[in-house]
Amino acid sequence: MPRNVTPKQLRAFLAVARTQSFAEAAAQVHLSQPALSIAMKNLEAELGGALFARSTRAVSLTPEGAELLPKVSQLLADWDSVLSDAHQQFAMQRGRLTIAAMPSFANTALPALLAKFREQYPSVTIRVQEVIAEQLVEQVKGGRIELGISFDPGNQPDLAFTPLFTDHFVAVLPADHALAGRKRLPWSALCEAPFIALQRPSSLRGLIDRHLQEQGLTLNVELESNQLATIGRMVATGLGISAVPQLCEQSMLELGLSCVPLYKPNIERQVGIITHARRPRSQAASAMMALLAHHYTPIR
Repeated sequence: MPRNVTPKQLRAFLAVARTQSFAEAAAQVHLSQPALSIAMKNLEAELGGALFARSTRAVSLTPEGAELLPKVSQLLADWDSVLSDAHQQFAMQRGRLTIAAMPSFANTALPALLAKFREQYPSVTIRVQEVIAEQLVEQVKGGRIELGISFDPGNQPDLAFTPLFTDHFVAVLPADHALAGRKRLPWSALCEAPFIALQRPSSLRGLIDRHLQEQGLTLNVELESNQLATIGRMVATGLGISAVPQLCEQSMLELGLSCVPLYKPNIERQVGIITHARRPRSQAASAMMALLAHHYTPIR
């Protein structure tokens, strides 16, 4: 089986076959005529037979050469296409990026960041998945997404976490609530009213419960939902009060609600980029990470 045939030899064969002239073909492939003749003899030797019938006046294809011609033409076209695709992806002239983001980030900060990314790389196709933190971590581990934006998943060997900023919690209250309009509130102020909480096993629910238990505080949970947006609508209809990450503040304000920073205890969590620790990243993913790092002040 031929093992030493090169694209350069095949391009030379194609040029000779099309021009039926070694002189014209040599000029097309930027070789001297003797070098082209040697290249064709080596190709014929490698394949095991003559590709050209040569005479003092003309060069024509043998039947085997004529049968090979369209196959070589297609092979080189495919080769050029593959190389062009790879070059365009490395140059960010095309490509695909799948991002997963927790809903509180996807609904607030992400669209503006994607708009900036599209300004720089308009030919990259972006797919966004809005998933809760626990599902996002599993998708990154399984290689189904390259890049996730969520809370710090903790020490997990398969994951790398790049912090972007620290998020805090705000109380979400109807605009006419007695506590609305305060500059800040202790968590204890929320413990008597009907509280709308995220459903377990939400990592945010667990974070709040742990910190409040350490302070001897217990929320009066009367309703639960697995979506922060739904919790906001429940508060807006007077079903109770709640607490959400500050990331959600703008969407809560758009519902006509009041948001008040919470303290005692100060509950916070880092938000950042989650990637697989041992898988290489695409150019598109690396570019998105650079944009995110530039947009947010890194945590030192």
